[in-house]
Amino acid sequence: MPYETLLYHQEGALGVLALNRPDRLNALNRQLVRELDAFLGEMEGERGVRVLILRGEGRSFCAGADIKEMAEETGPPLPRSISRVFTRLEELPQITIAAVHGYAVGGGCELAMACDLRIASEDARFGQPEVKLGILPGAGGTQRLPRLIGIGRAKEVLYMGDFIDAPTALAWGLVNRVVPRERLLEEAKALAHALLQRPPLALTLIKSCVQVGMQGDLRSGLEYEARCSTILHASEDRQEGLRAFLEKRTPTFKGR
Repeated sequence: MPYETLLYHQEGALGVLALNRPDRLNALNRQLVRELDAFLGEMEGERGVRVLILRGEGRSFCAGADIKEMAEETGPPLPRSISRVFTRLEELPQITIAAVHGYAVGGGCELAMACDLRIASEDARFGQPEVKLGILPGAGGTQRLPRLIGIGRAKEVLYMGDFIDAPTALAWGLVNRVVPRERLLEEAKALAHALLQRPPLALTLIKSCVQVGMQGDLRSGLEYEARCSTILHASEDRQEGLRAFLEKRTPTFKGR
């Protein structure tokens, strides 16, 4: 379907999705959230795409929720809708990479955290400034941020509402890599193509194991991991990986 607030193109098994409200620093309004929800619904059943890069048009990744629209809203709070959509993003079968430049604050930071991996440009700024407006990060910020950077650091970010720069985000574990601004998309695509060389079924089950494990206790996570390991043990990809290793060649994985 056509979108007004999103731009999407596909390069083989790699999809690249851009938030397209550059005049508002890609702030999240109801239309963008609806369109992102619809896009994710399409992506859930798209087996031709294995890795998805999420980026922002213009000067920033995403400056959070559209404050002007929030101030005028009369219906259910926008963060509630955003939270549901971000969880849908987090649970996609594809591996997701956030390519972050400029501001990724408020809902923008929460959006990046819902992705599997994050690459930031040197000019990127992250933060959860909601407390300064008398509200809290209601789209996953209070839950995902402590899981990524630890409780103590997360509380400082959440309580103070100040921004952190890209080197700090890297040191704290909020992002995986920091690169020059002009190489951001290039580096994100390089990582994506490296992931495309990995066995699809193994990646899917690894992602699932991490998701399940983070939501429950250790014993339950280990039991789920064992079941997934059993599935992979019987897979064609495992046999191909072993043969390729012994034959000293590059494996050809088929996702089964």
